[in-house]
Amino acid sequence: MDSFLIALQFLTRIPVSYPFIADDDALGRSVLYYPLVGFVIGVLLSILALLLSGSPDMLAAAVVLSAWVGLTGGLHLDGLADCADAWVGGLGNRQRSLQIMKDPAAGPIAVLALLLVLLLKWAAVLVLIQQNNLICLMLAPLLGRSAILVLMLSTPYVSPRGLAEKILQHLPFSDARWVLLISLAFAGMIMGWFNVLLAGFLLLWIRYAAITRLGGVTGDVYGAAVELVETAVLLAVVLL
Repeated sequence: MDSFLIALQFLTRIPVSYPFIADDDALGRSVLYYPLVGFVIGVLLSILALLLSGSPDMLAAAVVLSAWVGLTGGLHLDGLADCADAWVGGLGNRQRSLQIMKDPAAGPIAVLALLLVLLLKWAAVLVLIQQNNLICLMLAPLLGRSAILVLMLSTPYVSPRGLAEKILQHLPFSDARWVLLISLAFAGMIMGWFNVLLAGFLLLWIRYAAITRLGGVTGDVYGAAVELVETAVLLAVVLL
């Protein structure tokens, strides 16, 4: 339970308080609960969409998306913005890209990336509400946070002194593989394997791009992967 609360506190803004200091093992095991936290986010968003069923669809979609951002505190959007700035401003240079990622200021490319992703998410959520397809709204956050597990299990972490470095040192890799397998199977059986495979191909591209540019991943790459996988899954469901 301690590890779940750590994951919930780190990935969301849901009020969580616990009377203990997390040890390193609990911190590492918290990653095992990332897909579950994603599913919790999806369930809360779906409940909100149901409560707004009498409202205009466009307004309901905007409220749901706002709640989505609020629940996560924009954590992963921040990673997406940093990566967008780094990929354009880094000019292909590894050190320059890593340096830009650490800069708290957001450039025009970061703002543009955020606008495009949020616009695509809003449009997809609107269609899902119109189709009353809230199951997929539940599962997109699960797949997004499963992407973090995939990258942690398969890709070197290159940001020195980052929180993820400490987490990776205590991550039970065998258990993480089982959690990932169960999460992907659950999503595939409910929303279709094509959508899961599409998310997988996108994640492979993100991994390739990160290794080519940075030599591995950073916390910002984890965040960007969450946002891009969520967006791709939503678009695949409504378009294909």
